[in-house]
Amino acid sequence: FLSLSSVGSISDEETCERLRGLIQRQVQICKRSVEVMDAVRRGAQLAIDECQFQFRNRRWNCSTLETMPVFGKVVTQGTREAAFVYAISAASVAFAVTRACSSGELEKCGCDRNVHGVSPEGFQWSGCSDNIAYGVAFSQSFVDVRERSKGQSSSRALMNLHNNEAGRKAILSHMRVECKCHGVSGSCEVKTCWKAMPPFRKVGNVIKEKFDGATEVEQRKAGTTKVLVPRNSQFKPHTDQDLVYLDPSPDFCDHDPRTPGMLGTAGRQCNRTSKAIDGCELMCCGRGFQTEEVEVVDRCSCKFHWCCYVKCKQCRKMVEVHTCR
Repeated sequence: FLSLSSVGSISDEETCERLRGLIQRQVQICKRSVEVMDAVRRGAQLAIDECQFQFRNRRWNCSTLETMPVFGKVVTQGTREAAFVYAISAASVAFAVTRACSSGELEKCGCDRNVHGVSPEGFQWSGCSDNIAYGVAFSQSFVDVRERSKGQSSSRALMNLHNNEAGRKAILSHMRVECKCHGVSGSCEVKTCWKAMPPFRKVGNVIKEKFDGATEVEQRKAGTTKVLVPRNSQFKPHTDQDLVYLDPSPDFCDHDPRTPGMLGTAGRQCNRTSKAIDGCELMCCGRGFQTEEVEVVDRCSCKFHWCCYVKCKQCRKMVEVHTCR
């Protein structure tokens, strides 16, 4: 569904037929829920942007392609990178659809009216609580149907479904209570509160942490069902909020023209003083790097003027830029 990020407004059933990257059952959902699909499209772009932010300093940096799938063959393998993409994608649909509900954009849903009355803490539930239940339910029906249509017996389908749910849990487990005080001169005689989603950057941070601690799993039979269990029996079982993967990741060092999306790290900027993955030694995979001086223009000597603006000068300086060979 990430290909939706490149399309314009989705306004009618005919548009659904022309969308790239959707299976037939997703096209059917699109036709039944045309008004929701613009939010899904925004969710697709949100997922790509967040992936590129979270992986900006890593060898694989979520570069997109014009072809399908948008991240290339990198995500067709059962790696932890694929686990992240599935989790952030499922989360982004739930997030964008929920946001559309709360903003009054959709007739099918609105604020969560189940949150009302007086809380045990004594404040009044009011305002527009985010209807995360609707957003999650739509994400489950639209995103998960691709895996369910394959049957849930394959280990890759089980992996994808697990990571989709882990992505949605990253929102559900970080819902916030926001409040507003009412009273004379700003006193808090009455406090009304509502439930709100965390910022999507917080969701991305949570899923990235799960990526770093992802569990390598394999499929086993448990009675008549098939389940994923840690490949290493000494590892503790994963929870429904953890990411899981089946295959080790490639090193992403070199461009492989046979594998779309495997762009390598030649030409990538690196940090000469860092010992982490963004450092030149690791980012450049031992190939070395070249350094050049470039001029950058920054705002400087900023002053606040009463009332009410800030005026800055433009300062030019030379900085070293290090690029992988």
